Amino acid sequence: MTPPLHSIISRLHLKQLRLVVALGEHGSLLKASQQVALTQPGASKSLQEIETTFGTPLFIRTNRGLEPNAVGHCVIRYARLIQTDLAHLRDELVGILRGQGGRVSAGVIMGAVPLLTDAISALVARQPELSVEIVEDTSATLLAQLDAGRLDLAICRTSIPQAPQVYESVKLQDETLAVIANIGHPLRRAKKLTLQQLAPYRWVVYRANMPMRLLLEAEFRDCGIRFPQHLLETTSAFATLALLQANPSFVALVSIEVAQFFAHQQMSCILPLALSSRSEPYELVTRKGAQVSPAAKLLFDELMHRRS
Repeated sequence: MTPPLHSIISRLHLKQLRLVVALGEHGSLLKASQQVALTQPGASKSLQEIETTFGTPLFIRTNRGLEPNAVGHCVIRYARLIQTDLAHLRDELVGILRGQGGRVSAGVIMGAVPLLTDAISALVARQPELSVEIVEDTSATLLAQLDAGRLDLAICRTSIPQAPQVYESVKLQDETLAVIANIGHPLRRAKKLTLQQLAPYRWVVYRANMPMRLLLEAEFRDCGIRFPQHLLETTSAFATLALLQANPSFVALVSIEVAQFFAHQQMSCILPLALSSRSEPYELVTRKGAQVSPAAKLLFDELMHRRS
C-alpha cells in the first residue's frame, strides 16, 4: 500500500533524492555513494529508507548492479524535476537579492510565439541577467501547468477549461489566420485563391476540437466543401514548418504572426486566401490569487505594453 502524501513529505530528504538520481545514472551503489558523498553502507541504508518511505522497492538487484523498476523510473524522473526546481529557486533568489534578474516561466500557444519572443528579446536586452523558460503547447495543457505552479503566466485562451473563473486574463491581441505553404508550392504565384482550389491539397492542422481547427472546419462547411479526411495534425510550429519543407504540396493554417515570421525568413510563403471567420483573441493569463514574482511581473508588463 502506498503511504499517504504527508508521510512521504515528512520522511523524504533531498539527499535521498540525489542518491536515487545517482543510482539511476550509475547503476552502482558504490559509484552513487561517491557522487553524493556517502559511505557505501550509508548509501545502502539511505536507499532502504527511501524504499520504506514509498512502500515498495525502486531497484532490481542484478549481477550488473542496480536497475530501476517501473516505480524507480518514476521516482527518478520526479527527483530530477525537484532538483531542477531547486536550481531555478536559487537562480530566482540570486536575482531578487541583487535587485535584478530572476527567472520566469512563460507558456504560449503556437500562434502567439512571435509575440512572446519579441517581448522577451526586448526585456532581456534591458535585464541581461533574466532567465526565461518558454513552454509551447495547447491552451488546455498550459492552463494545467499554471494550475500546478509550473508556469508564471501564459499566452493562450481561457475558453478551454471547465472553470475559466479561476484565472486572471487580459485580452492581449486579436488573432488573424493565414494559410502558408512551401515556397515551391504550385499555387505560390496566384493573385487570389479560394478554399475550393486549396481543398484537394494535404492540410497541416491543429488536432480536433482546438479553436483554430474548429474555425477551419467552419470555413469548409460554410463553403459547402467536405472537410479533408487525411490530415497531418500537430500543435508544433517547428513540425508544421518541417512538414511544409518536406513536401511542396502541403498547406497549413497558422496565425498571421507565425506566417509572417516564416515568410520573412523565406521558409514558407503566404497563400492569398481570404478567410471569413475570426479566431478568438490571445489572452495573457495568470492564476487568480497567485503571487507573481518580480521577473514574471517584468514580462507581464512588457507584454501589456505591446497589447493591441
